[in-house]
Amino acid sequence: MTLGKRLFFLVILLVVALYVMRVTAHGRVEVPPPGNTLVDVFATVEQAVTRAGRLARDVLTFPFSLVRASQRAQELAERVDLLESELQQVREYQLENERLKRLLDFQSGPAASSHLELAAAAVIGRDPGSWFSTITINKGQAQGIKTNMTVITPRGLVGRVISTTSQTATVLLITDPRSAVSALVQDSRTPGMVEGMAGGTGNLHMIHIPNDMPVKAGQVVVTSGTSRSIFIKGIPVGEIVSVKRDPTGLFFEAIVRPFVDFNRLEEVLVVTGVRSPAL
Repeated sequence: MTLGKRLFFLVILLVVALYVMRVTAHGRVEVPPPGNTLVDVFATVEQAVTRAGRLARDVLTFPFSLVRASQRAQELAERVDLLESELQQVREYQLENERLKRLLDFQSGPAASSHLELAAAAVIGRDPGSWFSTITINKGQAQGIKTNMTVITPRGLVGRVISTTSQTATVLLITDPRSAVSALVQDSRTPGMVEGMAGGTGNLHMIHIPNDMPVKAGQVVVTSGTSRSIFIKGIPVGEIVSVKRDPTGLFFEAIVRPFVDFNRLEEVLVVTGVRSPAL
């Protein structure tokens, strides 16, 4: 390239530079008409490339988003299960505290006024052959538990201890057919014998009710505490629900619904002694 041509191109570049500086200096934002076309073309291309890039990014990242969403959903489900389990545990502790509070209230209230010495125990086992037969409690000889001790709840009579080990005891429930409780009707003092009923009904059978001392439904039955009775006197047993004559016609007999709910029996009180009232 000759020196003249080089000078010519330099002049052209200088003129273009001065023109651009002039446009900028005067705050002009317009682009000359030929530039408008180029700007529009490049803007359209840029928009298309941007959209394509975003689409490609979304397509490539979508599977990973699904995986992350699935993992998050699994984490949330596990968290919900954990919270529900903790809520159930809290509820169980609350119910247990309520039951123990009732036992403590009974020990410091009615039991104290009756001068009963009590030992609280938890039910840790049941006779697999019959739900209404025997239970095992977590107190035994080491805690002063002995055979024939009366077992109760704040609602009423449960049964009696029939065997013990160092740390446990077996309790025969009053609903067992082998059980017999000397009892009487609370308001009329009508005597009788309360036995468990076969068949796992959960009800009791009061027999040997004198013919001249009829009873009726709704009356309360309590332990009589006679000299020959194992059970202490005055413990609520249940409520009479029906009465009829026995087959011999010499006595009445009654069906008694126990006050204790043996299906939900979890804690009991063992009567370890009776204090002499202070003079």
